Amino acid sequence: MERLREIKDRFYEQFARIGKAVSSPKRLEIIDLLCQGEKTVETLARQAGLTVGNASAHLKALREARLVEVRKEGQHSYYRLGDESVCAFWVTLRLLAEKRLAEVRATEELLDPEGVTRMDRRELLAKVERGEVTLIDVRPTDEYRAGHLPGARSIPLEELESAIASLPSDQQIVAYCRGPYCVLAIEAVAILRDRHVPAVRLRDGVFEWRMANLPIELAH
Repeated sequence: MERLREIKDRFYEQFARIGKAVSSPKRLEIIDLLCQGEKTVETLARQAGLTVGNASAHLKALREARLVEVRKEGQHSYYRLGDESVCAFWVTLRLLAEKRLAEVRATEELLDPEGVTRMDRRELLAKVERGEVTLIDVRPTDEYRAGHLPGARSIPLEELESAIASLPSDQQIVAYCRGPYCVLAIEAVAILRDRHVPAVRLRDGVFEWRMANLPIELAH
């Protein structure tokens, strides 16, 4: 019996490695960013508001737990998730926090109190296909190329101001980025509304659609 107890304890020790690896808010943000596709440490550092040294330390912890992998290309290191189950784990963790922690719900209301569309996903797809709404992806171009919602037009946030004139004036604009807690789409909606363009934010990102078994397009 003691032998069986030791074996059982080993299992939980290994499970705890995952918990330890994701115990840092910044490591969770890095996982969220890597759900969009592989990135260099420099890109991750910039997007997560870290120094390259701190980003490297967080990536090392994630690699030790086998959550992240790396490949070398010349002088650059490109990081990616071990597989899609890591992103699925992150989304499940996030959904649990949304359900159990009132602080999460309250904070999201502060983040974007009125700019979110609750449109059904399939209804949105149908409206895009019929040309009734314009769906824009305001993430960086490399993330759009790695996978985007069907019919979405790539307009990175930093290019939005110059692209407004090219948007249809008789349609609602629906902007999305990396998911519920990404601020790029919130900023995009604010810019568009300031220019009197009807716009709302889609709470979903690409991986939310994948988990719902909805189609994703790749850039050619």
